[in-house]
Amino acid sequence: MDHSITAARQRAQQLKVEILQFCEHEMPADLLGKSRRHQVLSKDDYVRWMRLLHEKGWSIAHWPGELGGRDWSPLERFTFEDQLARLGCPWVIPFGVKYVGPVIYTYGSEAQKQRFLPRIANSEDFWAQGYSEPGAGSDLAGLRTQAVRDGNEYVVNGQKVWTTYAQWADWMFCLVRTDRTSLDKRPQSGISFLLVDMRSPGISVKPIATMDGYHHVNEVWLEDVRVPVGNLVGEEGQGWTYAKFLLKNERTAGAIVGMAWHALHRLEQLAADTVAGGSRLVEQPLLRNRIGEFELRFLALEEAAYQAVEAMMTGSETGGEASLIKIRGTELYQEIAEATVDALGLAGIAYDTGALHEGGLPPLGPDDAGGILKDHFYNRAATIFGGASEIQRNIIAKVVLGL
Repeated sequence: MDHSITAARQRAQQLKVEILQFCEHEMPADLLGKSRRHQVLSKDDYVRWMRLLHEKGWSIAHWPGELGGRDWSPLERFTFEDQLARLGCPWVIPFGVKYVGPVIYTYGSEAQKQRFLPRIANSEDFWAQGYSEPGAGSDLAGLRTQAVRDGNEYVVNGQKVWTTYAQWADWMFCLVRTDRTSLDKRPQSGISFLLVDMRSPGISVKPIATMDGYHHVNEVWLEDVRVPVGNLVGEEGQGWTYAKFLLKNERTAGAIVGMAWHALHRLEQLAADTVAGGSRLVEQPLLRNRIGEFELRFLALEEAAYQAVEAMMTGSETGGEASLIKIRGTELYQEIAEATVDALGLAGIAYDTGALHEGGLPPLGPDDAGGILKDHFYNRAATIFGGASEIQRNIIAKVVLGL
């Protein structure tokens, strides 16, 4: 076995122990409690969380050592996100530390590195991802937001959609079209990567209602927004290269596995604690068999995910592993959530968004019933965002089956 893989596994196992100790002894009880009950976390909650991780040296541990990181391998980063998700910790907001930060330190100018990286590391700036557009979601190369050079500025016009937490963002990294002539030829060649100050005149953010009643995603309108040329990352027209680099980092997300484990563990607890018809739910054959199937599917997902990350480290990946994990992980998570709502019984019908805020309690059932329903509703979109399942199946057919 590759010695680097062996060493990375050992470090990953030690990291799991450190994270468990952190959750038991250092993690603020109020923040962990809200997260485990799936209650609404505010921007201040997330910033507080990210700064806690930064203080531990974890939030940018995958960055190079000379930039304050620890040179974590993809396996260590995957394990980090996986373990936090299993323990019910808040989402590790990726837009700054995992997405745009590495793009800037890999392709950005020295001025951009000095200006943005320290503020990304300590969460002084909150970032959003300006990729998807109406008609250009999974087919991202079809984007039409236009940036026209005007002296030392670009004038940007267009619309981004499904932009997570844009209502909180100080900055948005944005794919724009700087060459419209390429749209009907090779559309990827005319795309550039801009850093856009969300306080710029001409930007408006409008919420998109989701089934859970909470404000996650937005449409962002850009009307004659002026962006300094100094905010162009790398070369004009090379944005697709940087976007692919960013998406490669996105593929190492371990949270999808950890979330599935956490949801399954909660279902098992609920089934063991709930009595219906004179017996515990876990004693009912249909639900017991359903949970058993989930456990087997989870073990397969977990093994495939960790093998895929190790394949990335050795360069032996085919390119289809991440798509397979995305499909299987999101579908499994959705099915576990459905079973958990079923297990709630009447409490799975009474959805009160007031229970999603600190101090609120659901009208029926356990104190996390409202949060379980919130996650169930919102994660109906899990098989769409991050690349729809249909697109992922096309990728598997192309790169694995050769179709």
